[in-house]
Amino acid sequence: MILHTVPGSPNGRKVEAVISHLGLEVEIRHRNLFAGELRSPDYLVLNANAKAPTLVDGDFTLWETTAIMQYLCEKAGDSTLFPRSPRTRADITRWQCWEGLYFNAALGTLAFETVAKAKRNIGPPDAVLVEQARASLSRFAPVLNGHLDGRKYVVDERLTLADYSMATFEHYENRVPFDFAPYRHIRGYFERMRQSEHWVRAGAAAQSIAA
Repeated sequence: MILHTVPGSPNGRKVEAVISHLGLEVEIRHRNLFAGELRSPDYLVLNANAKAPTLVDGDFTLWETTAIMQYLCEKAGDSTLFPRSPRTRADITRWQCWEGLYFNAALGTLAFETVAKAKRNIGPPDAVLVEQARASLSRFAPVLNGHLDGRKYVVDERLTLADYSMATFEHYENRVPFDFAPYRHIRGYFERMRQSEHWVRAGAAAQSIAA
């Protein structure tokens, strides 16, 4: 299998954490986003959305991070990150959808507008997008914080795909203009994920490539 990804990509990190966790042999091919490599003809054949990551498994090509994560578990025959129980799978998928549509969509916007833009010197933050993202986080952070009250992980009290998805932007907790202080369960959860072996390993690999 081959994973096409962008160095430092938050979504790529999710997939690479799963690969590490499952002990899979997957070739990692890095694409340079800022050099336009996601829009090169050879890549658009794989992913017409010009997004990353994309997984190639023989004659099968798969994009969308959540789908890739779930597929890798099936390939590995794993029943810990993505258990066989229909209810547990639905619960994991529910939270993966939720984080992508709401919580991490907002947090990712803040990370891009207020951190990544300055780092890459690609213009000032869009004030409208920043305020919209802050408002969205104010709405949805309480949902996650309440869910995590008394829980160690998002689903089933053990690490699953839901956690590798939810932790996407944990390293921006203290770097974006949003006050996480009232959300102690989220902060505690982020700290636990920062101790997670494969999440840490995927992050270190991404940082070494992107540096």
